[in-house]
Amino acid sequence: MLVNNIRYASAIVPQCSPIIRPFRPNFCPQCLPHALRHQLRLRIKEKRPARYNGKMPRSYSVIIRNGLVFDGAGLAPAQADIGIDQDTIRVIGNIGDASGLLEIDASNRYVAPGFIDLTNHSDTHWTLFDQPRQESLITQGITTIVGGNCGTSLVPLAKASDIEGIQKWTDISRVNVNWRETDEFLNVLDTLPLGVNVATLVGHGTLRRAARVDITHSASADDIATMNDLLRRALDAGAFGLSTGLGRSFGLSAEHDELEALFASVKRAKALTAHHLADEGAGIVAAMSRIVGALRETGAVGHISHFKAIGRKSWPLGAAALDVIENARSGGIPVTMDVFPYTRTGSNLYLLLPEWAMEGGRTEILARLENSATRVALADALRSLTLHYDRMVIASTVHDVGAVGHTIADLALRSERTPEDVMLELLRTNQLQVAIFNEAISEDGMAEALLQTYAAIASDGVGQGTLVRPNDLPHPRSFGAFPRAIKLFVKERRAVAWKDMIQKMTGLPASILGLRRRGWLRAGMAADIIVFDPEMLQDRADYAEARTFSEGMEWVFINGRAAIAAGEITRDFSGRALRRGGS
Repeated sequence: MLVNNIRYASAIVPQCSPIIRPFRPNFCPQCLPHALRHQLRLRIKEKRPARYNGKMPRSYSVIIRNGLVFDGAGLAPAQADIGIDQDTIRVIGNIGDASGLLEIDASNRYVAPGFIDLTNHSDTHWTLFDQPRQESLITQGITTIVGGNCGTSLVPLAKASDIEGIQKWTDISRVNVNWRETDEFLNVLDTLPLGVNVATLVGHGTLRRAARVDITHSASADDIATMNDLLRRALDAGAFGLSTGLGRSFGLSAEHDELEALFASVKRAKALTAHHLADEGAGIVAAMSRIVGALRETGAVGHISHFKAIGRKSWPLGAAALDVIENARSGGIPVTMDVFPYTRTGSNLYLLLPEWAMEGGRTEILARLENSATRVALADALRSLTLHYDRMVIASTVHDVGAVGHTIADLALRSERTPEDVMLELLRTNQLQVAIFNEAISEDGMAEALLQTYAAIASDGVGQGTLVRPNDLPHPRSFGAFPRAIKLFVKERRAVAWKDMIQKMTGLPASILGLRRRGWLRAGMAADIIVFDPEMLQDRADYAEARTFSEGMEWVFINGRAAIAAGEITRDFSGRALRRGGS
């Protein structure tokens, strides 16, 4: 059944108060049939006197009893009760005879902090707004997401048309923007229904666009000053740091002095720098060294988003790139990373083009695709890369409906054209808006990265709901990354203990981001809490049937309110816009 809404008060409610409204307004919780109450594992207490140690016991909005509690810090779990008052955890321990408006028997269940997704793209793919409940995330146990990743964010915008920076992921004709600065953006989020908590980074490419830096040139001293001013204002308004994507159009021409100046501002603000490496293939070691070098010179804190080595020839280089991180950390440079537990990437097809082809940005790329002579040069360049077109599945397009779900090799065979020609034509006709799944990651390499103590779990995905977009096959990581990591490395391989995997999903990402009230189960922390059956928790999505929610989450509380109740998604929007320093 579907629990429509759960409302809590700070005191014990009188009989017939509207705590739960499963069917109609003012439905009396005391009238819930006995069988239904048993199924939901909840008890609504009547207002009646009770005593504990000679004193009237405290009442709570929610009491979770008898669960095996994981604190998020990697300590051994312990059986305990949790008392929630409104949006805050008030006590963890033996609550005794205290009363709760909602009481959950969590016997034989695990209780943990809500999961934190450091690398998420619900903002730039716009599902944060048109699918705000983010069901594919909350069913994994994710309660907080971080947007503004990989060099692109929704702020700052010098003018409304700057939102064009996200047009490779979404149809901007349906996008309405009524903000420019970060404080305005966060204030708008405060007024919107949010299914999860939302934090944001500031994209380096977005900064360059807002500062009117010529995409084909390095930034001037005035340009850098303008970007730094925009960055400082964003950080002061609550952004959690700066993200880069130096392999993308607006990041390609960034020079060392530009990065050094921006990183220094982030350092002064005690914020985070997060990085989509400029090259995750043959140049991964150099790309990693470039970032670490800038961190060393500025003292900034660094984080590598969705670490991976792409392409069979580059797999041996993954270990060398990890060595760069290890050496940096041993030298006192704070560098962390996150990993998603899949061997297929989900990315834009145009990113496979050679670097020279991406100079000048979208307009210039499309012009090259229209030029027959340049097309020949592009095809030759692609052939030199030894791409495995039989492993590249078209995930989304704008116009070519029949291409979605097929490999480029299949499309080439059916059309009697070369794979390179098919790829270039797809990019041309779809105005570069083509996404692919590419079987290009070593399972052993992914495992080696994930097992590092400084590696958090992240989805690199997009929150989804029940809305199905045409010509779009989502990556299963958007529906199952966190349960899949548990399944592969805790249950099957037994390579990671439960307490350590939960830390990779909670306390570690919270400390990386600089969250103060989320990521750990402690008195005084925000009540972002999940209750799940460890045996039943599993991902269900795969590449053929990606739109399948994970199973096993029985209760998901976000700011003390139930987003999932007794295994069913509620109609509650309890997420909040988070601001650095106050979250």
